[in-house]
Amino acid sequence: MNPLTVHIGGVPEHFNYPWYLLLKSKDLQEKQVNLRWQDFDGGTGAMVQSLVNGEIDLAVLLTEGVTKAICDGAPIKLIQYFVSSPLIWGVHTHAVSGLTNPQDLIHRAKNTSNQNVKVAISRHGSGSHLMAYLYAKSLGIDPETGLSFREVGDLDHALEELKLGHSDIFLWEKFTTQPYVTQFDFLRIDQYPTPWPCFVLAGREDFIRHHSETVEKIKKGINKHTLAMLERTNLVEELATRYAQEPAAIESWLSQTQWSQNTIDAKTLQQVQKELLNLGLIKQVYPDKLFF
Repeated sequence: MNPLTVHIGGVPEHFNYPWYLLLKSKDLQEKQVNLRWQDFDGGTGAMVQSLVNGEIDLAVLLTEGVTKAICDGAPIKLIQYFVSSPLIWGVHTHAVSGLTNPQDLIHRAKNTSNQNVKVAISRHGSGSHLMAYLYAKSLGIDPETGLSFREVGDLDHALEELKLGHSDIFLWEKFTTQPYVTQFDFLRIDQYPTPWPCFVLAGREDFIRHHSETVEKIKKGINKHTLAMLERTNLVEELATRYAQEPAAIESWLSQTQWSQNTIDAKTLQQVQKELLNLGLIKQVYPDKLFF
């Protein structure tokens, strides 16, 4: 019996270190599963498109991004939570923007003499796009009139956008961008946590339907290695080295992060959808069966 090759995508960030450990262990190969990991610098939006195109089978996605994609008709189903704690989004800018705090953002967004706040996003429907809406709302800014969006692809291009002054702000996970902030290349003028668990494991609907036993093997494998990772005595040093972070930053991140083996609850799905609906990003709130 030949192993089944399964393609899975995720961002190349510290959250996904358990997947690296799972792949390194060869556990799944013993169960006739050839899991192949693909990094997606473009984040959730890029992974959704790759799932829709049939290029990957599974992905570790931001909860709000994949929820919007499913509401928009993407043939994706949710499998389980992966990280149950909120994602802390940093609001980043560059000295050339003239922005130094949230009040500056509010003033620019509401000043009719300005074009509004230019926001770099990895792509439409991505976390960086959706969370910019939520963050603006939290400041009392109307995203439709106070923000304009520039699709840039990934973190590197977003940082270049800020440096050149083509965009004013960019929202991205704060620990991933910490080295750039530490070096004073960019400023973090605020931070904003997601109001729900941040990462889920999801997959193409047809793949999950035809390979449910394989999905179960992968679930058991990643859950085992997530728990084992937290017991590693040199975990802080491993993560600091692999992701070019200071050990103190890794320790802080670990203290705020909780991985999960739980199924996704209907209450959270309703909350996410209601927020997306209020922002005009989806047309209606859908029944839970659409997602499972």
